[in-house]
Amino acid sequence: MTQGVNPNLNVEARRLLDAFAERGLEVRLLGGLAIRIALGERFPDHLKRDHDDIDLICSKRHGAEVERAIAELGWEPRREFNALNGARRLLFEDPPTGHKIDTFVETFEMCHRLPLADQLDVREDTLPPADLLLTKLQIIELNAKDRGDAYALLSGFPLAGSNGNGGEVIDVERIAALAARDWGLYHTLELNFERLRAGLDEVELGPGERERIATALDAIVAAMERAPKTRGWKLRARIGERKRWYEEPEEIG
Repeated sequence: MTQGVNPNLNVEARRLLDAFAERGLEVRLLGGLAIRIALGERFPDHLKRDHDDIDLICSKRHGAEVERAIAELGWEPRREFNALNGARRLLFEDPPTGHKIDTFVETFEMCHRLPLADQLDVREDTLPPADLLLTKLQIIELNAKDRGDAYALLSGFPLAGSNGNGGEVIDVERIAALAARDWGLYHTLELNFERLRAGLDEVELGPGERERIATALDAIVAAMERAPKTRGWKLRARIGERKRWYEEPEEIG
């Protein structure tokens, strides 16, 4: 018997995570709601916003079980889309509220492809902060919501290298390592870091937040610049923007 979907998505996300944990399924939150939950009380009030969807990522070995579990929890699957794309992505909706669930399987693919399967065991609820930041900043056209979420992460979590607790810090070495293998991702990130820096004077920020964010941006960019680049990265860098370096995200009606 299905259960009703809670219109409060923060509460609903917790209900889903509890149900996945009871079933032993590897599923974590990503996206704006994940950032809100990961930061908790540290999330700045002036950057809070409404959410219309829940974004998830699961392991490939649990994909079919996750699809069944979400349906059993009261969400209506997009059957045609899921039948065609279920190996990489699953969609669900709740018609009464208009809320949606977008579930990525193993890998996050939008403007860039991010391998995230090895990060599912870092935290119990969401992807780690570095990966939450990457999923926001891989977007070629950064909007105000994504910018605000990125500011919240950069202000709320300290930075550390790979020897830190990746679940409670932004692991700059992980960001640098992924960018050093993919010039396209690197270029999109550097463009978005410039946009974030330029936008600091356009958004309301609390005491010390602007300085923390600016310092974090400088530290991540420096780590990306000094990370050893692959041969493929160097070859692609020679072509630069003469060839499109990102994918157009799939339009889903």
